[in-house]
Amino acid sequence: QVQLVESGGGLVQAGGSLRLSCAASGLTFSNYDMGWFRQAPGKEREFVAAISGSARITYYTDSVKGRFTISRDNAKNTVYLQMNSLKPGDTAVYYCAAAPSFRGVGYLSSGYADHWGQGTLVTVSS
Repeated sequence: QVQLVESGGGLVQAGGSLRLSCAASGLTFSNYDMGWFRQAPGKEREFVAAISGSARITYYTDSVKGRFTISRDNAKNTVYLQMNSLKPGDTAVYYCAAAPSFRGVGYLSSGYADHWGQGTLVTVSS
């Protein structure tokens, strides 16, 4: 079965950086678009970033453009989210997600996914 395992979360001061990783198994990784979502306390889950299977296309939500970078290593079946200039408002549980590439990256950016990870907590202190 498909498994997505996130790592790299933690506590960081405002202005700091973290890199999240998501290791995927049970799927042909390069045939899947990958995404990151987050859910802050008391809020709905929201889309953060997505990358196509070929890595040619990336999407970001406006609030993270210029600060976060999504990338992938298809040889390692891993997707990354480099987060710089972190703000307290970025505090959330971050989830990795996967969707087959035939759906298009817009499927993830619209909030949908076929597979989800368990999440990793990112806390940004002021």
